[in-house]
Order: sequence, then C-alpha cells, then structure tokens
Amino acid sequence: MKHLILIIVAGALVNNVVLIQFLGICSFLGVSKQMKAAASLGGAVIFVITIASAVTSLLYDHVLKPLDMDYMKTIVFILVIAALVQIVEMFLKKTSPAIYKALGIYLPLITTNCAVLGVALTNVQDGYNFVESVLSGFGTAVGYTIAIVLLAGIRSRIREEDIPAPLRGAPIVLICATLMSIAFIGFSGLSF
Repeated sequence: MKHLILIIVAGALVNNVVLIQFLGICSFLGVSKQMKAAASLGGAVIFVITIASAVTSLLYDHVLKPLDMDYMKTIVFILVIAALVQIVEMFLKKTSPAIYKALGIYLPLITTNCAVLGVALTNVQDGYNFVESVLSGFGTAVGYTIAIVLLAGIRSRIREEDIPAPLRGAPIVLICATLMSIAFIGFSGLSF
C-alpha cells in the first residue's frame, strides 16, 4: 500500500509534470488566466490521463507486448488519447457549453499535450502494472491540476497589483511559474 501511495505522491508533487518535468506548458500558461477554466481543464486532464493510463497499460501488456509490436506503442497511445479527448470534448459541449467555450482551443490540445503521452510512455518504461499505471496517471494529472489552479490563483491576485510596465503580462507570469517550479523542487526531499 505504501508503494502505491508513493506513486501518487511522486506523480503529483515530486515529479510534477508541469513544474519539474516541464511537459504541458502550453495549456498551463494559456488556460491559467481564469480559475474556473483552469479547474475545468484540470478535471478534463485528470479524466483523460487516468483513463489513458489504464487503456494504454492494457493495450501494451495484452496486445503490443505479446505480439512483439513494442515499436507501435507511441502511435497506439496517441490514437487512444485522441479518442478520449474527443469523448471529453463532446461531453463538455453538450453538458456545459460555457466551460467548453472557456477552454477554447486548449481542450483539443490535450490530444497533443506531451504530458498525456509522456505519462503513458513513462508507465511502460518504468514497467508499471495496470494498478500502478492508473495511480501514476492519476497522481500526475492531480499534480497538473494543482499547478494550473495555483497559477490561476496567483494570476488573479497579480491583476489587482501595481506591476511595473516591463513586467506586465507574460513576464510576470513566467516569473511566477519559475518560482512555483523552484518551490516544487523542495518536494524532492520527501521520503516515506
């Protein structure tokens, strides 16, 4: 049990996909302007990465590996991720048009978000079984959500402050993201 909890904590904090591995930066910076959009994207990413981790683990262990088709894993994983994102997009468009509109182009970009593919490939590389893959995916997605929601909160406070003109906009956001990354490096000392 301790090992499984460690996988989740490592994915969320110690090896945070955005702030430590620097994957998924485009949507991290683009959608973090509004708290609601950031939280919604975080929820979508949690769903997609967790389900993608489960499906890709099953496909790899029960189809690709037995058929000695390891070389096809990247293409197969991309197809699985694209299908899952389409499902999320259709669901949000039907049930919550406001969130769908707020996420804009960033929702389809989950398909090309290197964080999603990176988790699936890392799970295979680390030799995780099905349960470990799902927990790793979930932990990583929670870490992404924590990072984007934190940045959205910081950005909402920044709008109220008197920032010097040269630092307004992207520069101050990048400085904040850098400081968040430095703070998350502190989690590397966690041990159980």
